[in-house]
Amino acid sequence: MKSKQTLSYSFVGAVTLAFIPSYLACRSQTDAIKPSPDVSTVMEVPVQTPVNTPQTGPLLQTGQSLGVNRFASMPPVAQVVGGNTLAGSLQSGAVQPVTQVPAAAPVIGSVVSGVNVIDLAICLDTSGSMDGLIDSAKQTLWAIVNDLALVEPAPVLRVALLSFGNDGHSAENGWVSLDLPLTSDLDAISEKLFALSTNGGTELVGRVVNAATKDLAWSTNPNALKLLVVAGNESADQDQAFPFREASKAAITAGIMVNSIYCGSAVDEFAAAWREVSMLADGHFASIDKDNGMIVIDTPFDEELAALTASVNGTYVRWGQGGVRGQQNQITQDLNNGNFNNDAMAQRAMAKNSALYSCSWDLVDARKADQVKVEDLDRQFLSEELQAMTNEELEAHIKAKGEERAKIQANVAEVASKRQVWLAEERMKLQVDDSKSMDRVMRDAIRAQAATKGIQFKALIPAPSQEPATSATTLAPKVEDC
Repeated sequence: MKSKQTLSYSFVGAVTLAFIPSYLACRSQTDAIKPSPDVSTVMEVPVQTPVNTPQTGPLLQTGQSLGVNRFASMPPVAQVVGGNTLAGSLQSGAVQPVTQVPAAAPVIGSVVSGVNVIDLAICLDTSGSMDGLIDSAKQTLWAIVNDLALVEPAPVLRVALLSFGNDGHSAENGWVSLDLPLTSDLDAISEKLFALSTNGGTELVGRVVNAATKDLAWSTNPNALKLLVVAGNESADQDQAFPFREASKAAITAGIMVNSIYCGSAVDEFAAAWREVSMLADGHFASIDKDNGMIVIDTPFDEELAALTASVNGTYVRWGQGGVRGQQNQITQDLNNGNFNNDAMAQRAMAKNSALYSCSWDLVDARKADQVKVEDLDRQFLSEELQAMTNEELEAHIKAKGEERAKIQANVAEVASKRQVWLAEERMKLQVDDSKSMDRVMRDAIRAQAATKGIQFKALIPAPSQEPATSATTLAPKVEDC
C-alpha cells in the first residue's frame, strides 16, 4: 500500500561486478564453493540519475544530541557517492607492522560448544578518493548483521575494522590503522565507520592483510569462520616489505579466508592482482565501479521502524563503568544511521532486534546471560532512580524491561517482515538486480564461505510470485561523468 508515501529509488553509482569464487588446486575445501549463476561474468551497468540527492546529516559523536527527534523527518534517499579516481603514488620510508592495538570492547557471553563462531575483519582503503567506499560500508554493516542473524543456531559474531592508505596514519605502520579489534559491540563498529575520513593515499594491501592476520585476536575455535574483507582502488602490489602474495598465504595458513573488492574495472591493469589477493586465500573477488553504488529504496515502513528502534532504547538498563557511554553511543548511532538514509536506519532497527545485537553495558542482557547478580552490582554506576531500589525491586525492574523489549522486538519483526516482502515486490517492479551492490557482494561471499563450515541460514521471506527481474541495465541510459 503506497498511499502518499514517496517512493524514491536510487542506484547511486554504476556497478561493474565480477563476483568470482577463487580457487586453488591444492585446497580441497574451495571445491565446495560454487559461483553464483548470475555473477560469473563482468557486466557494465548503466547509471540511473538519482531522483534526489539530499545531504547526509551531521556526524554525531557519542554524548552529542541533535536536540530534536531526527527520526520524525528522515531524508528520502541518501547520496552515496565517492569518486575513487586511480590516483596516488608509492611513498618511500621505513614501514612496520601495526603494533598499537586499542583495547577490545567487551564481548557478551562465552563461546560454548556447538555455537557458530564468525570473526570478520573489514579493511577499508581511506585514501583521498574513497569516500564512496566508506559510505557503502556504513550501510553494509547492518545488512551483513541482518543476514548473519538468519544463521541457525545464532552465531557469536565479532567484527574488526582496519583502515589503510591514509596519510593521517603512521608511516611506521605502513599507513595502516587498527581502528577497532574484534568485538561484539556493533555500536562501536558503527561509531568508528562514521568517524572515518579520507586523506592522501599510499595503499599497502599486503600491510593491512598482514596486520589483520597478525594483530587481531582471532578465534581459536577450530570450526570458527574467519573472514577478512579488503577493499581499495590502487595497485595491490605496492607493498615491497609485505607483498600481498605472502600476506594472503599467511592468512589462509591461519585459517583466514580473504575476500577482495577492487574499486575499478575488472579488466584494467590492477584487477588481476586484486583477484590474486583473494585467490591465494580461498576467498572471493569482486570489482565495483569507482562510485561504489548502493541500492536505496524508501518504504512505507521506515518511519514505523524508526519509532520502534527509538522506543526500544528505553528498555536498556545501564550498569558498570562503561554504562553511560554505551547508552549514549546507542542513541548516537541511531541518529547517525538515521541521518545517513532511511535504509541504513531500517537495517539498523532490524539488527537491534536480532540475537547478534547485545550490549555489555545493559543489565537486561547481562542478567539473561547470567553474567552478573543483582546483589553484586556497584550501585554508583546505575541511574539515580535505580540506586535506591532494593535487590528485589531492581530484579523486578530488569525483568519488566526485558518483557517490554520482547514486545517491541516482536513488533519490529512483524514490520520488518512486511518491509522485506514490500521491497522484494518493488525490486521486481523496478527490475532491480541487487546482486550488483556492495552489500550483496559481501553477503554472497560470506554465505558461500559459511557453507564450507556447515553453517546454515534460514529463509527470510518467500520469493515473490512475479517473473524474475531483469538486469538493472534497462533502468536508464548511461549518464556520463557520474
